[in-house]
Amino acid sequence: MTLNKLFQLLDQKQEAMVADRRWLHQHPELSFEEKETSRYILAHYQGKDVQIQSQVGGYGIKVTIDTGKPGKTLALRADFDALPIQEETQLAFQSVNPGVMHACGHDAHTAYLMTLADCLIEIKDQLSGKIVIIHQPAEEMPPGGAIQMIRDGVLDGVDHVIGCHVMSQMPFGGIFYHSGPTQQARAKFVIKIQGKGGHGSSPHEANDAILIASQLVVNLQSIISRRLNPMESGVVTIGSFDGKGQFNIIKDAVTLEGDVRAMSNQARQLIEQEIRTICAGMAQTYQCQIEVDYQNDYPVLINDNPLTELVRQAVTNANIPQVNQIADCGPQSPSEDFAYYSQERPSCFFYIGASPQEQAYPHHHPKFDINEDSMLIAAKAMGAATLRYLMGE
Repeated sequence: MTLNKLFQLLDQKQEAMVADRRWLHQHPELSFEEKETSRYILAHYQGKDVQIQSQVGGYGIKVTIDTGKPGKTLALRADFDALPIQEETQLAFQSVNPGVMHACGHDAHTAYLMTLADCLIEIKDQLSGKIVIIHQPAEEMPPGGAIQMIRDGVLDGVDHVIGCHVMSQMPFGGIFYHSGPTQQARAKFVIKIQGKGGHGSSPHEANDAILIASQLVVNLQSIISRRLNPMESGVVTIGSFDGKGQFNIIKDAVTLEGDVRAMSNQARQLIEQEIRTICAGMAQTYQCQIEVDYQNDYPVLINDNPLTELVRQAVTNANIPQVNQIADCGPQSPSEDFAYYSQERPSCFFYIGASPQEQAYPHHHPKFDINEDSMLIAAKAMGAATLRYLMGE
């Protein structure tokens, strides 16, 4: 069977996959700065029987595997940017770039997809249709690399899109999925409160921006508890309260910065409306100026039900030796710019358990690491889904 052949090839190339991941891990680059990473990926495909497009939406790369036979076109996506974090793993291949680290697994995504693409190229004569490999930069930083690549035509001719993410705190050996709304939308806001400064001994002559900002923080938390339908999911977080001053001086201005998450467009719109309404009311109540800079970025990631079921059946029937469970993990709280693909084409984004044998640190932690064998599971799962989609296997 073609699937058995694919798995044999992946097993043979596992060492090369690990080597690619370790090089990428050692040489991380931030979002929109992934020049050398992009070069490394491009070099991997040079001379192979594929169509290559570089500089797609910035440093993005589109690789098309054309079987020469009619059929559907499936896109497989992996991201490759890193984070502004000083690595503390003490790995032999830890980052050589100060203050930059692959702390989310994008190095593993890139490595497994490069290897899977190689194997699909080798067996493409046994397939039909086309496979588009999307190597995407800048997942971590809005506006994100996905929307830029889409604007540059990366999905032209594509029927469906599949992606997956290694998860350090999901058990190794597991494959996890969910249909429908799966990851939250995200927004960022900056609120500037302009009061009137004064001396601490004469508060009646001032308009205390710290007092106003403090009350505003409390009021904003009422949005989720009192305005949002309890059957909906939403979060409002104040991550920065910039009000530092002198102990005996009443502060004239304070800046708040916050984060919003929601699992539906309706909840997303309501939260924004309520933030603006509360700020306007507070400005009137305290006779001050309050400016709101509110920016929506990644939308809700919605997994297409039929495609997700196809992926579930494919990984179940593939009997991947390293897999010991396949389960619905329910909605996930983080945001992901794969959501832009799901807006444009029916898509599925699923998860690979990658918990290391040692302590499993969360994503974006300075000691984040994965079980590298999870990359082989990711490649086999994506490969199985690809063959079932194209060939019904």
